[in-house]
Amino acid sequence: MEDTLVKSNLLKGGEFVIKESAAADTFIPEDINEEQSMARQMVRDFAKEAGEKPHKLECQVELMEKAGELGLLGCHIPEAYGGMLLDTNANTFISEELGRMGGGFATTIAAHTGIGMLPILYFGTEELKEKYLPRLASGEWKAAYCLTEPGSGSDALAAKTRADLSADGSHYVLNGQKMWISNAGFANMFIVFAQIDGDKFTGFVVEADSPGLTLGAEEQKMGIKSSSTRQVFFENVKVPASNVLGQIGKGHLIAFNALNIGRYKLGVMCMGGAKKAIATSVKYANERKQFGQSLSTFGAIKYKLAEQCIRNFALESTCYRISDLLDDKKNALVAEGLPYAEATFKAAEEYAIECAIIKVYGSEVTDYVVDEMVQIHGGIGFSEEYTAARAYRDARINRIYEGTNEINRMLMVSQLLKRAMKGQVDMVGPAWEVQKELASMPSFDTPTGQYADEKKALKDFKKLVLMTAGAAVKMQMEGQLDIKEEQEIVMNVADMMIDVFVAESLLLRVERLAEMPGKAHDQSVYEAMMKVYFNDATSRVSKCASDAIASFAEGDLLKTFLMGIKRFTKYPPVNVKNARRLVADTLIAANDYCF
Repeated sequence: MEDTLVKSNLLKGGEFVIKESAAADTFIPEDINEEQSMARQMVRDFAKEAGEKPHKLECQVELMEKAGELGLLGCHIPEAYGGMLLDTNANTFISEELGRMGGGFATTIAAHTGIGMLPILYFGTEELKEKYLPRLASGEWKAAYCLTEPGSGSDALAAKTRADLSADGSHYVLNGQKMWISNAGFANMFIVFAQIDGDKFTGFVVEADSPGLTLGAEEQKMGIKSSSTRQVFFENVKVPASNVLGQIGKGHLIAFNALNIGRYKLGVMCMGGAKKAIATSVKYANERKQFGQSLSTFGAIKYKLAEQCIRNFALESTCYRISDLLDDKKNALVAEGLPYAEATFKAAEEYAIECAIIKVYGSEVTDYVVDEMVQIHGGIGFSEEYTAARAYRDARINRIYEGTNEINRMLMVSQLLKRAMKGQVDMVGPAWEVQKELASMPSFDTPTGQYADEKKALKDFKKLVLMTAGAAVKMQMEGQLDIKEEQEIVMNVADMMIDVFVAESLLLRVERLAEMPGKAHDQSVYEAMMKVYFNDATSRVSKCASDAIASFAEGDLLKTFLMGIKRFTKYPPVNVKNARRLVADTLIAANDYCF
């Protein structure tokens, strides 16, 4: 059943830059309840039974139908449309386990349940929901999403596929071409975006057996080879006028809101896949002998294992924090009287920044993890006979689809500034306070209390974001800078935002664990991961701020800002070697990813 508890102090999207969050209000994966645990176990049993099938193209339909029988395709769909609605956190546990399965199946099921089904749930008429969602939830039908074209990828609104209304108004005639369409080879229906009259970007539901709809050959891809990826061609394809999604000319709302959840789920699946890769790395490092001892006894290998774990533990902390924010916002909107579907997509819209963060961070953590997995395996890791090479290839797509990481970084910053200009997030007051602090004498007080150094460092990271973004905006207002044309600066700010949100999520989880009885490990292990992350994040945010500021400030102004960067990056030194060894030794003893 849905959790209807509504929190009164719910953080707004992007507000993490200026506000603090309380550990007591933060959901962590260790909070898993019985229903969520049962859902997670169901996927684990499904994955065990599937074996190698997720890595075989010919098995994708069979797996989808089995997932439908288990209810895994409708966990986010109301019962009225054939689903078995679970809360957002339960769905996040499910996505994590699906990510562990790896191969092309993670792409197959994510494309179906996310960008394939959500446009209908969010924007379909009642007739469309009743007609299609039960079939999609059961696995009888499979969905695909047609947005990208040969001439429009990230610039989706430049699509050339055209839709023209028939003389009698009964249907639209579609002509055009789509490419890189996941699930195209076996999909029964497509979510298609086309320009009505050539200039009104609109979404449609198009059935696969429509005359004039044809497919290209399967693409020969670097990775996720078991997923179906084809071009889709439309030649005078007739689509009932009743199959329009949402309002004519408002297709961008459908595309972008479906992608918000798609980005979030991708980050979660990356985290699940990384856990499996870390476990594989640990097992191999323990088994492989060199110079008369296991690889796992060497410091260089311990560094790799620990760093894999630390980054993914931080990613997991962030995933479940966002999951709970999405759930809380949805529940609050439902309590206000909004229908479930509208509340769900508005919650995703509210946290578009956070969804972009988890997509970027998740995909980049996973790339790091699989790269180091190959390195730990050595020559065997480069052989296609073993799993490391396949995981390496499969992971690479994550930084490209659901919006490239570059596009998502720009989206984070543009959305934050847009929310600030609309008054949804008050950045002006806090930014002004930072400016005043720069003109004052620094405080030499020593932080006190539990995790005081991390809490102070986090506040300082946020000040750096406000200082850097505020300075850039001020220069733009004075006509000395056009932020849209300075993508390098935007990337710097985005990277700082990522570190702020991830560092805070990690700190909140460690705080919660400190008060939690029966946790898996001694608190010192969690604290070691947190301290390494904060140590490294301090260097990263310092460099990002310096690079950005030096791009547009000079003279005394530059000196002032550089002094501010030094003031706001004073996290005390950490013995990262010992901290990483503690984490690595915990993994090695467990012979598994054990967090």
